[in-house]
Amino acid sequence: MSPARTGSFSPIALIGFIGAFVALLMVGGAGPAYRLNLVDLGGAFSLLRWGAWTGLVVVFIGLIGAWITRPGTLSRGFALAVAGVVIAAAAFCVPFAMLQSAKASPPIHDITTDMENPPRFVAVVPLRTGSANPVEYQGESIAQQQRKAYPDIQPVTIAEPPDVAFKSALNAVRDVGWQIVAATPDERRIEATDTTAWFGFKDDIVVRVTSSGSGSRIDVRSVSRLGQGDLGKNAARIRAYLQRLQH
Repeated sequence: MSPARTGSFSPIALIGFIGAFVALLMVGGAGPAYRLNLVDLGGAFSLLRWGAWTGLVVVFIGLIGAWITRPGTLSRGFALAVAGVVIAAAAFCVPFAMLQSAKASPPIHDITTDMENPPRFVAVVPLRTGSANPVEYQGESIAQQQRKAYPDIQPVTIAEPPDVAFKSALNAVRDVGWQIVAATPDERRIEATDTTAWFGFKDDIVVRVTSSGSGSRIDVRSVSRLGQGDLGKNAARIRAYLQRLQH
């Protein structure tokens, strides 16, 4: 049985723990601060960046604190130092993972299952007034990048007549939680908006149902309102929707 520690509490362990929470608040608070209009997008990204760097520095401080207070020494605060290291590492890893996603994804924000004849937005257009990104498809320049990065983004054919397929497509939109802007049975077109949880970015989606042989073809297009790249979010959204539609 180890003797109880009688030494003083390590200030380095305490500094590391407090610094870890500061880093976590900077990173975690970047999105809510932007959503509440407390900072602009540049300010939010600065919070992410400085939060990540703070987290990295605090990891080393915490490791020093853990070494000083390790079992067998008289200084107290080992558990606090280790907790600080874990929290600080998390604060660093989130922005770092986002950076890696940005590097791995093409700088495009308009993804569609039909690059030759992309589904067209109608009802969503007025909602995008003032948005940085245009609603018009930008053509072959982004189509080439999509083919290379997301070759799996393809239309889906289901064994239902178009009118029935439209209802199935609409139910799938509800299931994935998008906000429906318009559902036009005559044109078999569904328009919706999806809001990201952290930053509150709004991306718009259009689903088109057309006749294909004895069944129906489903095409989907997802476009961000803001940002040159989307970290692969639009492609992931289309995949999730089509998987939901087919199950």
